[in-house]
Amino acid sequence: MEVIHDLLGYDGLKIIQSTDAFRFSLDSLLLADFVKVRVGIKRIIDIGCGNAPIPLFLTLKTNCPIMGVEIQEALANQALRSVALNHCDEQITILAEDARILAKKEAYLHAFDIAIANPPYFPYTKSSHVNKKDALTIARHEVHLTLQELVAGAKDLLADYGYFYLIHRTLRLEEIIDTLKQARFKTTRMRFIHSRKEDAAELVLIEAKKMGKSELVIEPPLVIYQEGSEYSPEVSSIFHFKK
Repeated sequence: MEVIHDLLGYDGLKIIQSTDAFRFSLDSLLLADFVKVRVGIKRIIDIGCGNAPIPLFLTLKTNCPIMGVEIQEALANQALRSVALNHCDEQITILAEDARILAKKEAYLHAFDIAIANPPYFPYTKSSHVNKKDALTIARHEVHLTLQELVAGAKDLLADYGYFYLIHRTLRLEEIIDTLKQARFKTTRMRFIHSRKEDAAELVLIEAKKMGKSELVIEPPLVIYQEGSEYSPEVSSIFHFKK
């Protein structure tokens, strides 16, 4: 069954999603908030956009054209309808496409200034413990897009000195940085995400620059919850993000 939920607070963005299948997570909003839209940015792409939470959030930060690419047709269809529901058709384009194929098409080679991904966090093997629903398995496990394929695709899609943003598990951080280096990315910003201030970080936000300088800034940690299950003031402010 499909429902329409609020994406954020005060600005009234809406998103269409299924109650029994894939739904966007807080991770997507934290990543979208982490993205810096610098002067001179002209085109943005979200690789594996799901039902388009990141493109919709980014309309609050920029007027640049945004493309979302999603391999699952049902999710791409929800994304299209969510974009239309929010009257963002002129700014956001959604393609039901395999990002690995898209990245090799001449029309999209080196065509973007920012690439973003909230990718599957877990490697996939035949023995992997996966969800019974294919949509959830694809969202969480590297069934269609491995980390190496994601980074290679971002490299092809980005113009020189373009920025790549992703959120991932800290357990794979060494692998992520090595993979970025091999593709000639330089990690420029990082921010660790903690469920609570006393907890170890399980997620990390990463900004990498294609052919950039090797200058890494570690930003202050982002804490999701304060006491109990109440969101921290910073996370609450993300929900109520305004232009």
